[in-house]
Amino acid sequence: MNMRRLFTTVALVVPLAFSGGTAVAVPQSAPSATSTAIEAEAHHVATTKAADVCNYTIRRPTLKVGSSGSAVRQAQCYLNRAMSGANLAEDGKFGPVTNAATRRFQACAGIVVDGVIGAQTWSSLVFWANGPDFVC
Repeated sequence: MNMRRLFTTVALVVPLAFSGGTAVAVPQSAPSATSTAIEAEAHHVATTKAADVCNYTIRRPTLKVGSSGSAVRQAQCYLNRAMSGANLAEDGKFGPVTNAATRRFQACAGIVVDGVIGAQTWSSLVFWANGPDFVC
């Protein structure tokens, strides 16, 4: 791996690991012109931070019934913006109403329905909450 590609990879991975951003894959065998375009897009993604619709926290811990705090508020905010009619109180308490909304979201998003907000659910929540459409 050449130094430029290594630097680009590190420059993308480190900020994304801490910001919950979107990764852009850079193929190893891409032709020069295509590789340059991909690297330019990756640089753009890494250096521009889109505004998040919810701003309680950047932490993404695993959440379930009984969890509380700013990460639960963040998840409740995302659920409200990802689904029509969610109307969750963003109170930071993961109770039966948040559990039901989480399960509804997971079913609509086509991911594992377990009522737990882990890595897969966080990823889908961020995508749908920050997009223009509802998942359901």
